[in-house]
Amino acid sequence: MIKNIFFILLTTTPLLTSSIAIVKAQQVVTELLPELSTSEPVLMPPKFKSINWEASLYPLVNNMMLANDIHEDSVLLVNTMTNSTNGNLQSRQATATLSSLIPNDSHFRVVRADVLNSARMKLGLSEDDRLESRSKAIGLARYLNAQYVLYSIASGDIKQPDLDMQLMLVQTGEIVWSGKGVAQE
Repeated sequence: MIKNIFFILLTTTPLLTSSIAIVKAQQVVTELLPELSTSEPVLMPPKFKSINWEASLYPLVNNMMLANDIHEDSVLLVNTMTNSTNGNLQSRQATATLSSLIPNDSHFRVVRADVLNSARMKLGLSEDDRLESRSKAIGLARYLNAQYVLYSIASGDIKQPDLDMQLMLVQTGEIVWSGKGVAQE
């Protein structure tokens, strides 16, 4: 019987010792780094889909520039691309690329991003307004004395979003050109 007790003590002592060491290590970590000891899950930053915006938007812009109903030397507001996909999309990057693809030639003079952001602030509109509508875009364009608004939407599956663009006449809200495409990697 003594042999059995001695055997049990010999086999369980290392388990007890290692369990005690783990508990003590957890206590030390909790004392030294209390912010790590919470039981809340760690949130991962969203993963953005890598899209080649220039290759995706260039054919649409090129097609738009061939539209007949554009008045020469007009001011164009490029509205922030609306994300209606099932994921996170880099709308600012898409909008900046779209603006850079439109030549400042005899057709359009594009409203600069800093002027647009300043007008948004003055009107109480957020840069990241997720509820932005065509009517808000037209109102912003009127405030900036633009004759046209380019409204764009990315929709569908984030893996390969559909792109819809509409060039609207600010004065009437009439869509003078529209185009569709698919985003490319």
